[in-house]
Amino acid sequence: MANTRSALKRMRQSEKRRVRNAAVRSSVRTAVKTTRTALAAASLEDARASLARAIRLLDKAVTKGVVHKNAAARKKSRLSRQLNVLAAAPPSGSASRGA
Repeated sequence: MANTRSALKRMRQSEKRRVRNAAVRSSVRTAVKTTRTALAAASLEDARASLARAIRLLDKAVTKGVVHKNAAARKKSRLSRQLNVLAAAPPSGSASRGA
C-alpha cells in the first residue's frame, strides 16, 4: 500500500487509466476479430465495413497511447492485404468448369 499522498493519487490515476485502456483495447480486439470473421466467411461487403471500423478504432487507440503505432499499422496492413486477396479472387459461385 502506498504511504504518501502523491503515491495514493498515482494509484488512483493508474487504476482509472487501466480501466479505460482495457475498454479501448477490448473494442479494438472485437473489431479486428469481426473483420477476420467476415474475411473468413468471404463476405466482401461485411469485410469492407468492418475493416473500416477496425482501422478507425486502431487509429484512435494509437492516439490514446493504448496501442503502439507500428503494431496498429501492422494489423491494418495484414487485414487490408487479406481483404485485397478476397476482392481479387474470382467469385466461387460462377466459376466455369471446362469439360
